[in-house]
This record gives sequence, C-alpha cells and structure tokens, in this order.
Amino acid sequence: GAITSMTDEGHLRRMLQVAKGDRAAFARLFDRHQQRVVRFCHRFVGDAHRAEELAQDVFVKLYRSADRYQQTARFQTFLFRVATNTCLNELRRPGRVAEKVEASVDDDEAPGALDRASAGETPDQVLEAKDVEKALQVALEGMSDRERAAFTMCRFEGMAYRDIADALEATEAAVKSLIHRASLQVLKHLDALKAGDMPAGSAA
Repeated sequence: GAITSMTDEGHLRRMLQVAKGDRAAFARLFDRHQQRVVRFCHRFVGDAHRAEELAQDVFVKLYRSADRYQQTARFQTFLFRVATNTCLNELRRPGRVAEKVEASVDDDEAPGALDRASAGETPDQVLEAKDVEKALQVALEGMSDRERAAFTMCRFEGMAYRDIADALEATEAAVKSLIHRASLQVLKHLDALKAGDMPAGSAA
C-alpha cells in the first residue's frame, strides 16, 4: 500500500545494514517511520509528550534488536510489534497515572479546524468534525489495550489483518474479533453523538 512504498526488500536491506552498525541506514529508517510511530503511541497512551518519548524508546529497541530481525518478517510488522509492546509496558507501569486519550489529528492525517475553515467548510461542518474526533477519543478510552492496538493499526495505519496478527502475536480470527469489538465502541459513541447524548467520560 501507499504507507509502505519502500519495498520489503528495501527495509530488509536497511535492517541488515543497521545490524552491521550502519547509523546512516538507521537514520533513514527513523526519518521515514518516526511520525507513524509517534502517532500510534499517542493514540495508545493519550499523552503527546509521552508518545514522543515512547517513540524514541521504540527506535532504540529497534536499533538494539536489528541483529535479531527475522528476514521473513515484514518490517512494518516488526516495527509495530515493538511499538505495541512498548506501549503496553507503559500502560502497565506501576504508579502510572492514567491519561485521557487526546484527539490526535496530525497534519498528515486530516486537516485541523482552522484548515477546514480556510478550505471553505462552514463552522457547523468544522464543529461536526471536532465532535467526531471527541467521540473517537472517548471510544479509544473505553477500549482494552489490545482492542486499541488492533483498531489503531487497522483504521489509522491501514495494516492488513495478517500483519496486525503478527504484530500482536495473535491469530487473524482474534484480531478480527478485537477490531469488531473496538468498532462497536466507536459506533456506540457516534450514535450517542448523533442523538445529542455524548457521554462525558470513558465507557470502561
């Protein structure tokens, strides 16, 4: 797909270079994928600043584990397995204060409210988009950790079920179930939004 325009062979070549200590190859991988990983971590833990730190941790782990990279694995799968485990460890960290998941709409993901207005959308349309983002935020809060991971990889990163299954070390059937339950959460909050009964907090 468009999100993985670099070929699997290209990623493999880079990872083999990284395993040999090639920092320039690692820098190219970092530049290419950093924003995706930050966005994923942000949706997962709900804290923009912490997401940046976690993304740095993901790439440190990637660098250190380059010599163990399985040549049969898709790089995207390998990357998001590391990112998922890093985020899960963060959520399970003793003493961690739970954060509300912030609405996360990056420049490369969707236009913000001001951009929408300048593009000619009416204030009502801009408000509606912000309400949808809020509904999504609340739905993400109510998901289990693995539901949130599967839903984020599927809906926001465009990953195939088999790749998500590999990243989560689960079966495709389990992934479909996770995404189905997560999607029901989102639909429930969107229905509440349409009915004018948007819940104020998590449904967890």
